[in-house]
Amino acid sequence: MTFDKLKPQIEDILQNESKDVATRLTEVCVVLETNIPYFDWVGFYFRNGNKEELKLKAFAGEPTDHEIIPFGRGICGQVAVSNKNFVVPDVKAQNNYIACSIHVKAEIVIPLFVNGENIGQIDIDSHTEDPFSHEDELFLEWINENVSKIL
Repeated sequence: MTFDKLKPQIEDILQNESKDVATRLTEVCVVLETNIPYFDWVGFYFRNGNKEELKLKAFAGEPTDHEIIPFGRGICGQVAVSNKNFVVPDVKAQNNYIACSIHVKAEIVIPLFVNGENIGQIDIDSHTEDPFSHEDELFLEWINENVSKIL
């Protein structure tokens, strides 16, 4: 399924105010993990209060032990500090990678901004090596822009 076909479904989920934000974010994760073959784990991490750490708020895929990630640690922690997209074609080539599963071969993390402040991120793990394109980045940036409107 193409990204353009998923956009209306994601918009409908995010605009459904009868559900709380965490439920809507989980539904977005499920749509992405179910419809994009190389998105094997999808999650939203957010800054944990005033702490220098991220906390997992919603996800789809295998459960993870990494519900709290310190700033600077792993790909997610690095994005929390850099405020920049991070595409990792091969996680084995990263010194500061936190292994979530032996099956993960690639990862993409896109920061989520509200009023110019990095408050979280969307994190995608893939069991396919080097699957992510510039179109994936643009699509995930679009998702985060829409998520920021409901926070």
